[in-house]
Amino acid sequence: MPVHPPHILLRENEVEFVAIRAQGAGGQNVNKVSNAIHLRFDIVASSLPDEIKTRLLQLRDQRVSADGVVVIKAQQHRSLERNRIDALTRLRELIARAAFIPVLRRATRPTHRAQKKRVDSKVRRGVVKILRGRVENQ
Repeated sequence: MPVHPPHILLRENEVEFVAIRAQGAGGQNVNKVSNAIHLRFDIVASSLPDEIKTRLLQLRDQRVSADGVVVIKAQQHRSLERNRIDALTRLRELIARAAFIPVLRRATRPTHRAQKKRVDSKVRRGVVKILRGRVENQ
């Protein structure tokens, strides 16, 4: 997993949190307590670098809407604050994934020595297999 780049900062005023009721069974407090979080983050209006914004918008991720808003729903935990932290963590991971640029592999050819070593080992292996053959009496 890519590491969150240290030079990218998320500003609190760019992230919008809305408390909602979590789905599923909840017991006595199910209709009284809103403990799930909807996190909304507008990519275009954010202070992220332009290249990261473009990569975020190009990501094929269902959490990024057509108008460039990241929507994350967190309802894993029973606490509103823990769900808020979980949503922020998932947003940071998404941004880190967009910021990560894989190093392109440069095609190289094997050295002459490596090619010779490979052929020699194949010849040796072939000799071993030939020696396993039937022994004929003369």
